[in-house]
Amino acid sequence: MQARLTDPEALTVTARDFIEVSKPRIVVVLVITAVTSYLAATRFDATPAVAWDVDWFKLGFLTLAGALASMGASALNHYYDRDIDKVMGRTAQRPIPAGRLSAKSVLAYGLAVSAASVIIAWFTLNPVATGMIALGIFFYVIIYTAWLKRSNASNIVIGGFAGSATSMAGWAAVTGSMDLLGFLVGWLVFMWTPPHFWCLAIKAREEYASVRVPMLPVLIGNQRTASYILANTAILLPFSISLYFFGLGILYTAVAAVSGSLMLVYHYKLTKNPTPEFAWKAYKVTAPYLVVIFVALAVDALFYFRF
Repeated sequence: MQARLTDPEALTVTARDFIEVSKPRIVVVLVITAVTSYLAATRFDATPAVAWDVDWFKLGFLTLAGALASMGASALNHYYDRDIDKVMGRTAQRPIPAGRLSAKSVLAYGLAVSAASVIIAWFTLNPVATGMIALGIFFYVIIYTAWLKRSNASNIVIGGFAGSATSMAGWAAVTGSMDLLGFLVGWLVFMWTPPHFWCLAIKAREEYASVRVPMLPVLIGNQRTASYILANTAILLPFSISLYFFGLGILYTAVAAVSGSLMLVYHYKLTKNPTPEFAWKAYKVTAPYLVVIFVALAVDALFYFRF
């Protein structure tokens, strides 16, 4: 007979489950994206000669609002996908399908945290940054999770804009607007998401097929998906380097060239060996790309140099 948990133990388990539905790893990546975009934008604001002239109050609330937005959207994703999560082995032990949290409690949590993020942003940031945070939630929950994920192979392509909105929110928190460079920086997330996620989709192809989710490998197979991954990365690499011509410095450009080339090499190897095992390796090797390139973006603003 399973031992009953005492109240403190039960609270600890419940808190851990709410953390799990918040997808903390995604929260960390998106917060880093928002903060580094904020720092990078200080080189392109009203005082371009001074980088990292940070309004700590604003940066703190950007971090808080961005984290809450990601947590709330992730919880709503858990709520909506509870029916297919219980079928797939990779997700069957998530808090809702495993019975550790009720669907209603996760729904209430997701809605409350998402609303809190937008309200906090409205009162502490500017309207453009707030709009981007709200748009990110909308794209992830409504466009990707509720609409495209189960109906269209472009699901992760279009849904990737949710991550872009986080970067754009950080940029707009400094500049008060969405200029071309801020948009292009955010577009890096959009372009990185499909090849990154499709590697995971190759690994989990059979599980997605079992619940009829039309991820690209389910529809066209691993070999053709690997070709799409390589083609996407072959576009991402020159795009990331081209941002030098829109004002970014040499430090960012060098990091973009090296990290993008590493992705390209692994995705080329994937076309030669499009197995779930190598796709998983490619997924793990290239996963740090986003953090690396955005940290480089922020440091580039501080040690700004152009030929």
